[in-house]
Amino acid sequence: MRFFDVATATVTTILRGGLGLRTGPVGPRPEQTLIVYEFEGCPFCRKVREALSILDLDAEVRPCPKRGHRFRDELMERGGKAQFPYLVDPNAGVEMYESADIVDHLFAEYGQGSAPAMLRESAPATFAVALSGLGRGSAGAFVRPSKPPERPLELYSFEASPFCRLVRERLCELELPYRLHNVARGSAARAAFVERSGKMQVPYLVDPNTGVEMFESADINEYLDATYGLD
Repeated sequence: MRFFDVATATVTTILRGGLGLRTGPVGPRPEQTLIVYEFEGCPFCRKVREALSILDLDAEVRPCPKRGHRFRDELMERGGKAQFPYLVDPNAGVEMYESADIVDHLFAEYGQGSAPAMLRESAPATFAVALSGLGRGSAGAFVRPSKPPERPLELYSFEASPFCRLVRERLCELELPYRLHNVARGSAARAAFVERSGKMQVPYLVDPNTGVEMFESADINEYLDATYGLD
């Protein structure tokens, strides 16, 4: 099962052409943290996470898996409908649905130039992003019983890493909010991350509720299940 998970997560990265593997030209940095309501199994959410990695942006992720209520209900009150992704940018004073609009906004505010073609609105781009995640099936799409953490977790990650994808799927299924620290190749945050963790390896989980900090996707998912899962 582990081999299958890693293999299919890797296929997703390959089919996306490695988007989110490295940063591109970046612009001004936001003073306040972006907030994203999304779920890992959503192909349109994937486009927004790729944009965040390319633009070297952190975000507070509020996972909204299907049949979940922890943040889906919150979004319904905030935006009026359960549609994903949904961006809250307190720096620009905007909140928005639609992945294409979100990507355009992110590149306009925090990039230099337009988004890559695979992230723009078009029928081929939509087909490509939907196709890329088929191998993962329902992983990262449906809720699993869990208890909420007192404080959001932190995950050092970048979108193109298949091992990071496996951890983000579990965080989503358990509805665990987390601060996403993007450290793709070329990221300005890599030096500080290595100073903290001791090496350049992701995923890296920080749980301020327990004081645990750890590498290795399999170990992280085991920890998340044992600490927050109720199955």
